[in-house]
Amino acid sequence: MPPALEFEFRMHVQIGAPLEQGTWDGQHRRVMPIVGGTFNGPRFSGVILPGGADWQSVRVADGVAHLDARYTLRHDDGTLVTVFNRGVRRGPPEVMARLAAGEFVEPSLYYFRAAPRFEVQDGPHRWLADHVLVCKGSAGPTRSNSRSSAYSDVLN
Repeated sequence: MPPALEFEFRMHVQIGAPLEQGTWDGQHRRVMPIVGGTFNGPRFSGVILPGGADWQSVRVADGVAHLDARYTLRHDDGTLVTVFNRGVRRGPPEVMARLAAGEFVEPSLYYFRAAPRFEVQDGPHRWLADHVLVCKGSAGPTRSNSRSSAYSDVLN
Protein backbone atom coordinates (compact mmCIF):
# COMPACT_ATOMS: atom_id res chain seq x y z
CA MET A 1 0.00 0.00 0.00
CA PRO A 2 1.51 3.39 -0.98
CA PRO A 3 1.99 5.91 1.81
CA ALA A 4 -0.60 8.61 2.32
CA LEU A 5 0.77 12.13 2.66
CA GLU A 6 -0.09 14.81 5.20
CA PHE A 7 0.42 18.55 4.65
CA GLU A 8 3.12 20.00 6.94
CA PHE A 9 3.86 23.53 5.72
CA ARG A 10 3.93 25.85 2.71
CA MET A 11 6.99 27.94 1.87
CA HIS A 12 7.19 31.20 -0.08
CA VAL A 13 10.84 31.73 -1.00
CA GLN A 14 12.21 35.08 -2.19
CA ILE A 15 14.95 34.67 -4.80
CA GLY A 16 17.62 37.23 -5.69
CA ALA A 17 19.14 37.87 -9.12
CA PRO A 18 20.69 34.69 -10.54
CA LEU A 19 24.47 34.36 -10.60
CA GLU A 20 25.20 32.79 -13.99
CA GLN A 21 28.21 30.47 -13.85
CA GLY A 22 28.25 29.36 -17.48
CA THR A 23 27.69 26.18 -19.44
CA TRP A 24 29.86 23.07 -19.55
CA ASP A 25 29.32 19.33 -19.93
CA GLY A 26 25.90 20.04 -21.45
CA GLN A 27 24.68 21.78 -18.26
CA HIS A 28 23.95 25.45 -17.69
CA ARG A 29 24.88 26.28 -14.10
CA ARG A 30 23.64 29.11 -11.95
CA VAL A 31 23.29 30.05 -8.31
CA MET A 32 19.96 31.48 -7.16
CA PRO A 33 20.46 33.45 -3.91
CA ILE A 34 17.76 32.94 -1.29
CA VAL A 35 17.09 36.37 0.20
CA GLY A 36 14.18 35.59 2.53
CA GLY A 37 10.66 34.28 2.73
CA THR A 38 8.13 32.63 5.01
CA PHE A 39 6.81 29.18 5.85
CA ASN A 40 3.47 28.34 7.47
CA GLY A 41 1.84 25.14 8.63
CA PRO A 42 -0.18 23.68 11.49
CA ARG A 43 2.89 22.86 13.59
CA PHE A 44 5.77 24.70 11.93
CA SER A 45 5.81 28.42 10.93
CA GLY A 46 8.36 31.20 10.68
CA VAL A 47 10.76 32.94 8.30
CA ILE A 48 13.40 31.92 5.79
CA LEU A 49 16.62 33.75 6.59
CA PRO A 50 18.67 35.45 3.87
CA GLY A 51 22.02 33.89 3.00
CA GLY A 52 21.06 30.57 1.47
CA ALA A 53 21.13 29.62 -2.19
CA ASP A 54 19.91 27.14 -4.77
CA TRP A 55 22.67 25.71 -6.99
CA GLN A 56 21.05 24.71 -10.27
CA SER A 57 22.26 22.60 -13.19
CA VAL A 58 19.96 22.88 -16.19
CA ARG A 59 20.46 20.38 -18.99
CA VAL A 60 20.82 22.35 -22.23
CA ALA A 61 19.25 19.61 -24.39
CA ASP A 62 15.85 19.56 -22.66
CA GLY A 63 15.78 22.12 -19.83
CA VAL A 64 15.58 19.56 -17.01
CA ALA A 65 16.82 21.29 -13.85
CA HIS A 66 18.55 19.58 -10.93
CA LEU A 67 18.34 21.72 -7.81
CA ASP A 68 20.49 21.70 -4.69
CA ALA A 69 19.36 24.33 -2.18
CA ARG A 70 20.72 25.07 1.28
CA TYR A 71 19.18 27.61 3.61
CA THR A 72 18.12 28.34 7.18
CA LEU A 73 14.65 28.60 8.70
CA ARG A 74 13.82 30.41 11.94
CA HIS A 75 10.69 29.08 13.63
CA ASP A 76 8.41 31.57 15.38
CA ASP A 77 9.82 30.32 18.71
CA GLY A 78 13.39 31.22 17.60
CA THR A 79 14.60 27.69 16.75
CA LEU A 80 16.99 27.62 13.78
CA VAL A 81 16.68 24.77 11.29
CA THR A 82 19.14 24.01 8.49
CA VAL A 83 17.59 22.74 5.25
CA PHE A 84 19.32 20.70 2.52
CA ASN A 85 16.86 20.44 -0.35
CA ARG A 86 17.51 18.50 -3.57
CA GLY A 87 15.00 18.37 -6.36
CA VAL A 88 14.11 18.10 -10.04
CA ARG A 89 12.08 20.36 -12.32
CA ARG A 90 11.11 19.05 -15.77
CA GLY A 91 8.43 19.40 -18.41
CA PRO A 92 7.78 19.72 -22.13
CA PRO A 93 10.49 21.73 -23.92
CA GLU A 94 8.20 24.69 -24.64
CA VAL A 95 7.19 24.91 -20.95
CA MET A 96 10.80 24.69 -19.77
CA ALA A 97 11.75 27.46 -22.24
CA ARG A 98 9.03 29.71 -20.81
CA LEU A 99 10.24 29.03 -17.25
CA ALA A 100 13.84 29.77 -18.29
CA ALA A 101 12.66 33.09 -19.75
CA GLY A 102 11.14 34.01 -16.37
CA GLU A 103 7.51 33.66 -17.46
CA PHE A 104 4.80 32.45 -15.10
CA VAL A 105 3.70 28.95 -16.13
CA GLU A 106 0.74 27.11 -14.65
CA PRO A 107 2.32 24.59 -12.19
CA SER A 108 0.21 21.71 -13.52
CA LEU A 109 2.18 21.91 -16.79
CA TYR A 110 5.49 20.78 -15.29
CA TYR A 111 6.94 18.50 -12.61
CA PHE A 112 8.77 20.11 -9.67
CA ARG A 113 9.56 17.90 -6.66
CA ALA A 114 12.16 17.98 -3.93
CA ALA A 115 13.14 15.99 -0.85
CA PRO A 116 14.36 18.26 1.96
CA ARG A 117 16.54 17.05 4.81
CA PHE A 118 16.61 18.98 8.08
CA GLU A 119 19.13 19.52 10.86
CA VAL A 120 17.67 20.81 14.12
CA GLN A 121 18.50 20.66 17.80
CA ASP A 122 16.65 18.39 20.21
CA GLY A 123 13.29 19.84 21.16
CA PRO A 124 9.82 20.38 19.72
CA HIS A 125 10.95 20.51 16.07
CA ARG A 126 13.18 17.44 16.12
CA TRP A 127 10.46 15.58 14.20
CA LEU A 128 11.70 17.35 11.05
CA ALA A 129 15.04 15.53 11.21
CA ASP A 130 13.33 12.22 11.95
CA HIS A 131 10.93 12.19 8.98
CA VAL A 132 11.18 12.03 5.22
CA LEU A 133 9.32 14.91 3.62
CA VAL A 134 8.55 15.50 -0.04
CA CYS A 135 7.86 18.92 -1.55
CA LYS A 136 5.79 19.90 -4.53
CA GLY A 137 7.13 23.16 -5.90
CA SER A 138 6.22 25.84 -8.40
CA ALA A 139 7.89 28.89 -9.83
CA GLY A 140 6.16 32.02 -8.60
CA PRO A 141 4.49 34.66 -10.77
CA THR A 142 7.83 36.47 -11.03
CA ARG A 143 11.37 35.14 -11.23
CA SER A 144 11.96 36.56 -7.73
CA ASN A 145 9.92 33.95 -5.86
CA SER A 146 8.98 30.30 -5.73
CA ARG A 147 6.51 28.25 -3.72
CA SER A 148 6.73 24.83 -2.19
CA SER A 149 4.41 22.67 -0.09
CA ALA A 150 5.97 20.04 2.19
CA TYR A 151 4.29 16.75 3.06
CA SER A 152 5.18 13.82 5.34
CA ASP A 153 3.78 10.32 5.44
CA VAL A 154 0.91 9.84 7.85
CA LEU A 155 2.58 6.87 9.54
CA ASN A 156 4.26 9.11 12.09
